[in-house]
Amino acid sequence: MDSLDRKILSILQKNSRISMARLSDQVGLSLSACHRRVKMLEASGVIEAYTVRLDRASLNLEMQVFIEVKLTSPRREDALAFEDEIARMPEVLECHLISGEFDYLIRLMTKNTADYERIYRGRLSQIPSVAQMKTLLSLSTVKEFEGLNLEDATGGKNDSLTA
Repeated sequence: MDSLDRKILSILQKNSRISMARLSDQVGLSLSACHRRVKMLEASGVIEAYTVRLDRASLNLEMQVFIEVKLTSPRREDALAFEDEIARMPEVLECHLISGEFDYLIRLMTKNTADYERIYRGRLSQIPSVAQMKTLLSLSTVKEFEGLNLEDATGGKNDSLTA
């Protein structure tokens, strides 16, 4: 992976629908060379998928909630049972195993507090291995995820991508 690949990836993260002709112009490669690089990045798994960012307000999903979850025990079986349940919940956007006082951090979007209560009481609190939950309501999003940073703060190459 070189600086041209990083530039291609940075552009695609911002607009995955960009035409190959425009992408090749922006990175300074011929159309065929740019297309070949994109195909290699796809084949190697660096590019996992192309996706669309949706406007949550237009879809009436204006409430973003983070939930810290503590399990009843650190046993592997309990963790796997919890993870299986979470994986089957389409409302859960992300779930992370974390360190600290709680075991997991969940992110979800809901229409309103009633919708969140339905998920909280009807789904999350019914998982047998859950001992405690703490809800954190997002009042506003200061910075939305727009892609991975492919360069360090000084503008140099990120060594983790060259390995």
